[in-house]
Amino acid sequence: MKRTSGNWGIHFDLAGLKKELEELEHKASEPGFWNDTENSQKVLQRTKSIQNKLDSFKKLLSDCEDTITLAELGIEEKDETVLEEVRQNFDSIYSRYEKIRLETLMTGEYDSNDAIITLHAGAGGTEAMDWVQMLFRMYTRWAERNGFSVRVLDMLDGDEAGIKSVTAEISGDYAYGYLRSEKGVHRLVRISPFDASGRRHTSFASMEVMPVLDDTVEVEINPDDIKMDVYRASGAGGQHVNKTSSAVRLTHIPTGIVVACQNERSQVQNRETAMKMLKAKLLELKEKEKAEKLSQIQGEQMDIAWGSQIRSYVFCPYTLVKDHRTNYEEGNVQKVMDGEIDEFIQAYLSKFK
Repeated sequence: MKRTSGNWGIHFDLAGLKKELEELEHKASEPGFWNDTENSQKVLQRTKSIQNKLDSFKKLLSDCEDTITLAELGIEEKDETVLEEVRQNFDSIYSRYEKIRLETLMTGEYDSNDAIITLHAGAGGTEAMDWVQMLFRMYTRWAERNGFSVRVLDMLDGDEAGIKSVTAEISGDYAYGYLRSEKGVHRLVRISPFDASGRRHTSFASMEVMPVLDDTVEVEINPDDIKMDVYRASGAGGQHVNKTSSAVRLTHIPTGIVVACQNERSQVQNRETAMKMLKAKLLELKEKEKAEKLSQIQGEQMDIAWGSQIRSYVFCPYTLVKDHRTNYEEGNVQKVMDGEIDEFIQAYLSKFK
């Protein structure tokens, strides 16, 4: 075990991370570094990200060595209580090791970026809108568990209950790398609280995931190809959002792509955020080699209905969450709905690295 843990540094390219950290620290010490605020912030964020990785690995290696020592002591003294503690420690170490290992698989150009997610209600009416609200809560809880921040950009409430659609920015290291595995259609089976007869219903919701792009990524957009509509925001943000037409909806005429943002403080800020979203969608379309069907911009799914789901969440007649791409299953549905979806993400990234 000691020999294996000693090789982790090579596996995770610690030497490369340390070299990059030195280069970033050198940049931060150069004259005029703070003159370019946007660039300096990016350098500091990357520096912090690398330092956190190095600290996490150092702590992981230290805990591993301590646990090995504890195991040797327990074996020597035949103390089963110590061995149980060792087992728990190694479970924790393995979980943290897997998280670090998965990040090494995220080699996509935008995997380390923040993410923008959009949930849409599909087949199922009010039940589907309630399902969107449940899923948004699940992803919010997941983000909180992983130390990510969540900022709602646009939300359309359901007619009777739930949410028709919601767009949010998830910020944190490798947010897009993790969440891109969640792109697709999610299927719910349960006894509907909106059915007086207590019948079982099947509902669907789609999940779109895009990376947040910075200004260094060039995507050519002709201003004449954009139609902008402004309207009064209806979401959170204080009284200001309800008094002025600050919400912005952009339509890219050649492709028909529509993006909207309403939760910034001004129309200008909403337009800037909406442009970033449009930029990301157009880049995705381009990277898919201008796919024949525009629906592919939302991912691999087709209709938000039966037969196209990536994952099923069954509340009745039994409880089971199953990912149809990896066949990973979890019987504790409430655990999943409370945001514990790391195992599903790990299974996907390990299979489709």
